[in-house]
Amino acid sequence: MNARIESPDHQLSPDFADDALGRIAVQLPGATAVFRRLKLDFCCGGQVSLRQAAQEKKLDLQAVVAELAGLERGSEAPQDTDPVALVDHILQRYHDVHRVQLPELVRMAHRVEAVHRDNPEVPAGLAQLLETMEGELLGHMQKEEAILFPILKAGGNPFVVHPIAMMRSEHIAHGEQLDRLSALTHDATPPAGACNTWQALYAGIAQLKDDLINHIHLENNVLFPQFESAAGLTRG
Repeated sequence: MNARIESPDHQLSPDFADDALGRIAVQLPGATAVFRRLKLDFCCGGQVSLRQAAQEKKLDLQAVVAELAGLERGSEAPQDTDPVALVDHILQRYHDVHRVQLPELVRMAHRVEAVHRDNPEVPAGLAQLLETMEGELLGHMQKEEAILFPILKAGGNPFVVHPIAMMRSEHIAHGEQLDRLSALTHDATPPAGACNTWQALYAGIAQLKDDLINHIHLENNVLFPQFESAAGLTRG
């Protein structure tokens, strides 16, 4: 899935320059972190174009555009199913991305819960859920990077099915957390009149959900079976 979230009434321009900051923040998950670092107001000042905002802040417009363009990520798996290529793809496309996207989602969730605490539709407890998911996912990825993936890249061994089984079990737990996340956010659907931060938060959550599902699929259904088959195991 492309990181850009399309809107039926307005699609972002190819170079973002003449799009409003608020529109970019809502449609391009990860843009809020860029804007926050550059002190570009995408919430209250979200109607201002990126070009105008960059001029006012004396920023290099093309450098900002290039950074935003780098947020657009495909989910296509490598055509080569060689374990080394698959592991490298998973590390770059999913592990690195999760480490960037989750802290920003936590930050925005805290802000939405604080600013809109009197709104009956506020997702109370969302920041805590995302923090829990972040901790669990970071621990999971660390185990893969330190233990499982080096074994797989070296060709596997007769005992590798045990850490694989543990990772599969943790994937089930991640899926359960995604279900909780969907329920709490109404499938990442912001309420009518939601501010740009709230909309951007939910766009980022939708991206996280897609990323994590694709991540788990690639491991469970493409990478792991190669080593389970070698060990004489089959999965129904």
